[in-house]
Amino acid sequence: MAKAPSKKPEFLRKWMVALKRKPQMIALVVLAAAFVYYSLNLTQISNTTAKIYGNGMGLAEFATMLLSILSLVCFLNSFPHRKKTNIPMLVLLFVMLAIIFYCDVFYGRRITEAITRADNPISADGANIFITNARNMLKVHEILLIIGAALTALLPVYKPLIKRINTSVAVEGNEDMGEIDISGEDA
Repeated sequence: MAKAPSKKPEFLRKWMVALKRKPQMIALVVLAAAFVYYSLNLTQISNTTAKIYGNGMGLAEFATMLLSILSLVCFLNSFPHRKKTNIPMLVLLFVMLAIIFYCDVFYGRRITEAITRADNPISADGANIFITNARNMLKVHEILLIIGAALTALLPVYKPLIKRINTSVAVEGNEDMGEIDISGEDA
């Protein structure tokens, strides 16, 4: 009795076929992960904004959330199904990612200023540990944004490489087939 083939290789093959059809999904997953990571840590950011109350911190927090959502929409509109890349939407995506990155850097600078100021510095440990957590979270978010932007920009480079991956299935028994009679005459 023959052993049944494993489902894992077939699942991986189907996943690779889907990835070959839409290689831009790699960058989309990274950008979506950056958005989800920021959203799940929004409490740390909000508590830091309330504690420090620096100039423009709330606006930077709001702009990051809004532009993160809109950048995902721009990404999806940049690569429409079975059409050429929408260049204006792609440019708008990179502009939004640059603004999000700037907001993260701006917010991080405000935290640093509040911690290191000469008069009445805010302690970032003990009960205010969320300030340190927010600063660390912003650094990770910046890294995820850079990776997502790089994967989007380098899509023309790795798209042909992904398309070269062999995902065909070897079918046994087709090699020794004889000539097929299609004349329609009964023998």
